[in-house]
Amino acid sequence: MRALATSIPSPSQGVWHLGPFPVRAYAFAILLGIVVALWMTRRRWVERGGDADTVLEISFWAVPFGILGGRIYHVITSPDAYFGAGGEPLRAFAIWEGGLGIWGAVALGAVGAWIGCRRNGVRLAPFADALAPGLLVAQAIGRLGNWFNQELFGGPTSLPWGLQIDDAHLPPGYEPGTLFHPTFLYEIVWNLAGAALLIWLDRRYRLGHGRVFWLYVVVYTTGRLWIELLRIDTAHHILGLRLNVWTSIIVGLGALVAFVVVGRRHPGRDTTLLREPPNAQDDEESTSEPAR
Repeated sequence: MRALATSIPSPSQGVWHLGPFPVRAYAFAILLGIVVALWMTRRRWVERGGDADTVLEISFWAVPFGILGGRIYHVITSPDAYFGAGGEPLRAFAIWEGGLGIWGAVALGAVGAWIGCRRNGVRLAPFADALAPGLLVAQAIGRLGNWFNQELFGGPTSLPWGLQIDDAHLPPGYEPGTLFHPTFLYEIVWNLAGAALLIWLDRRYRLGHGRVFWLYVVVYTTGRLWIELLRIDTAHHILGLRLNVWTSIIVGLGALVAFVVVGRRHPGRDTTLLREPPNAQDDEESTSEPAR
């Protein structure tokens, strides 16, 4: 499994310096993913009849909550690196060095989005539907950071697209020149294909009421399940399987049930994006006026 002419090289560095300021590829990939996701969401939100500026207002809540949730999940599921023997607790705050768990990012990001939606008077479900494809694209772009960091790759492979890893990042027990599954690339391809599928299904069947978002969860967890099984980085195991494998199974099945149940109760697309439709507000105002 030595390096081949067609193998994928790893970047020689993941950090550059502008004077005293470090520019990290991981952080840049995350930020670029967020920008692209916001751009896609604005377009999809406007297509659904919403105000483009509302997306930015909601993102002021969703993005920080998502980053915080992703970091908390990572630290909780990888505590030894920060609180174990030889660990550095303060590095738990060093988000720019890498380490964001998608499960925590989506969960707490949803809380931030819910707050933003309430403050802007819009319903969470249609906003989540507008956001879903952009999330997959953002996750695809974010995986480039793992490539630059030479981390989270799969087991050894003799495939022509095997990933080269520098000796400094080589896991213990593997010889220099060993090729590994480029799981970052697998997830990029899977997520981009999934985003295209969501957009097509949404336009073809006019999905609404949160069904695009639930379908996003199904698509992502399905891909994460088989990709996670390829990875060889250190992880907690439960009944012989990595924690993220169990998380993918449970969350994916829950999302599939939600997709089916919501589809039966609310077929078609949302008739309004607002928490309180204008007509309802007008009716309340007219009934509250004193008789003349």
